[in-house]
Amino acid sequence: MLSDLTRERYEVFAKLVRRKAQSGRWLVLTHDNPDPDSIASAAGLAKVLRRSFRRQVRVAYGGIIGRAENQELVKVLGVHISHIRHLDVKKYKHYALVDTQPGTGNNALDGIIPDLVFDHHPVRSATRKVPFSDIRTDYGATATMIAEYISASGWELTKKEATAFLYAVRSETQDFGREFSPHDRTLFDELLPKADLRALARIQTPVLPLSYYQTLHEALEKLESVGSLVISHLGAIPNPDIVPEIADLLLRMRGMTWSLCTGVLNDRIYLSLRTTNSRADAGRLMRRILGRRGRGGGHGMMAGGWIEWPGSRSGSAEGLQRYLAQRLATILKKKPERITPIAMKSSPTPTR
Repeated sequence: MLSDLTRERYEVFAKLVRRKAQSGRWLVLTHDNPDPDSIASAAGLAKVLRRSFRRQVRVAYGGIIGRAENQELVKVLGVHISHIRHLDVKKYKHYALVDTQPGTGNNALDGIIPDLVFDHHPVRSATRKVPFSDIRTDYGATATMIAEYISASGWELTKKEATAFLYAVRSETQDFGREFSPHDRTLFDELLPKADLRALARIQTPVLPLSYYQTLHEALEKLESVGSLVISHLGAIPNPDIVPEIADLLLRMRGMTWSLCTGVLNDRIYLSLRTTNSRADAGRLMRRILGRRGRGGGHGMMAGGWIEWPGSRSGSAEGLQRYLAQRLATILKKKPERITPIAMKSSPTPTR
């Protein structure tokens, strides 16, 4: 599980942490709406800082843990994670980002240069100013990197931790159907015998609220397409996590190679982009769609972002959502004027 690169990087990481004042508190931050990869990675880094360097550490996030599976992960495995609104950031002296980077607009570390950054997304310019960063775009999950750091520190994953890391790799790579490396596969194989499979089953099949089905119904009622691009614009959403969940679902539609879902929450429109094209650069494409008005990024086959929507001052949210979809269609060389609704045909009533 431990790569030569991690052995080398761990020594640099350890020297930097030891140089920092031992009395200073550490704050480890995920991206705003943390997924399993972000949650497991943050908890794992916190473990290394506590156990190997005797540092005081708190794990936090700045948005919403909205997806039912992610809520169940935190609950079942007892992951300790706080919302940043309950913390006084000024009381912390050192900062780390996992599964996100400075300048991306999707974490709560606004205007502060962190001491550490661990991520598997393409490197951002602001990350080059960070004292220590480990960015591995060839890894399918940040959790795989952090698991290697835990191994390098001499510690092992507990049964609960193994379950969390296993689920992180599984969900991030969609059961190795999307952007994974041999390192991710090796970690998965090593963790499977150690994981709590009953807990894993509860995480993967949580009880879902009625609002989930209402949003899903809305998404299906609002389907549009042009060529191999399928689109769904949601109205007000309960949490940002539902947007990528719908985008993942839409990409499974026969004949589609691209999917876009958008939704409105407070003063932002959230976007999620998916593709089956392994050679695509969805992150770069998302930034082109948003321009300077929004923030976004991602991997080759998946991306997300948001754009400010100042309410009635700029017209309807639906108008902006449609404009963003048209930009995507134009970039993909599909004719935006041909975006049309997909009619959902009713199935005939079964006879008995």
